[in-house]
Amino acid sequence: MMRKVVLASRLFVPEVSAGAFRLGALVSGLARRGAEVTVVTTRPPAHAPDRADPPNVRVSRWPVLRDRGGNVRGYLQYLSFDGPLVFRLLFKRFDVLVAESPPTTALVAAAVAVLHRRPITYYAADVWTDGVIAMGAPRPVVAVMRCLERTVLRRAACVISVSAEVTERLVLLGTDPSRIATVGNGIDTTVFTTDAAPAAPGERYFVYTGTMSEWQSPHVLIEGFARIAPEHPGLRLRFFGQGALESSLRALADELVPGRVDFGGVVSPSESAQWIRGAVAALVSVAPGIGYDFARPTKTYAAAACGTPVLFAGPPVGGAIVRDADLGVAVGFTSEAVAAGMRELLTQWDSGKTEERRAVRAAWARENVSLSAVGDAAAQVVLSVAR
Repeated sequence: MMRKVVLASRLFVPEVSAGAFRLGALVSGLARRGAEVTVVTTRPPAHAPDRADPPNVRVSRWPVLRDRGGNVRGYLQYLSFDGPLVFRLLFKRFDVLVAESPPTTALVAAAVAVLHRRPITYYAADVWTDGVIAMGAPRPVVAVMRCLERTVLRRAACVISVSAEVTERLVLLGTDPSRIATVGNGIDTTVFTTDAAPAAPGERYFVYTGTMSEWQSPHVLIEGFARIAPEHPGLRLRFFGQGALESSLRALADELVPGRVDFGGVVSPSESAQWIRGAVAALVSVAPGIGYDFARPTKTYAAAACGTPVLFAGPPVGGAIVRDADLGVAVGFTSEAVAAGMRELLTQWDSGKTEERRAVRAAWARENVSLSAVGDAAAQVVLSVAR
């Protein structure tokens, strides 16, 4: 029997984000298993790369408010999606409804699922309340968001988690552990690969790709780079992506190392892979103590899949996987530690060790963090709920 699955999310491919890629893998996994899949989402921003929708999947798009960076981020932006979502879902037929964050979206989806007498699955990439706290929201806002999130978690027939650390946080919020399926997270190892042609052959540079927001706080990376820049006149630092902190990062770069830091904007996954493939190292940062100490950014996996070492600056959880799998260097969240890590990785680059380890790192990524495998695991969870 063909199962009907509806996914409601403000993010979906071709938007360039870990969440969009993860959901794209989920619906592809569902379609491969013969499910009839409909995605209810937004029109992509102007800077999103051209990309066809996943095969055998219906995608319904709706215009929404976006911030200056093109993100659906902020109360009005969320409302512009969640408000019409009620009517977009109400008359659809489904066996199971899948909802992504924020919890307001999941709450709308849960209400519609109740009317249809069908189950809902909540895909938890993180704990939304932690993010609200990290942004410095007032206590009443945090309290309301925590209440909404707990309501969604109690209502969901199953909660899909991206890591053991997120699962632990979900349990602390009152979720029944027996209703949590931990499927992991991953990267598209057919795009991020050692076969990607280096974007700037012969140039030495460090690269940062993806979102530039409060919980990453990549300022420490520029500050660390500024410490070693005089020692390496030709070395550059390249940023690709966008986010709320981009303007302050540009200002800091102009102040500390004018002309040495490039901001390339949002690029396609294939172009991102080319820049990562040719880099001395890929930079990953997680600001400690603001609610995301448990994060394992997919930037780490993208670099590993290209065989490029990672310089991770942040709490122990993200650093542990870098050290344990020998994916690069993990340091504390200080400019001094970042500078020391950069010096070590430049030495590895010059000695040939970086190239020697490339195939080993890429093989680890294929075996452990394949996004296709994650999508298949999540699809099996969703279909088990539908049955």
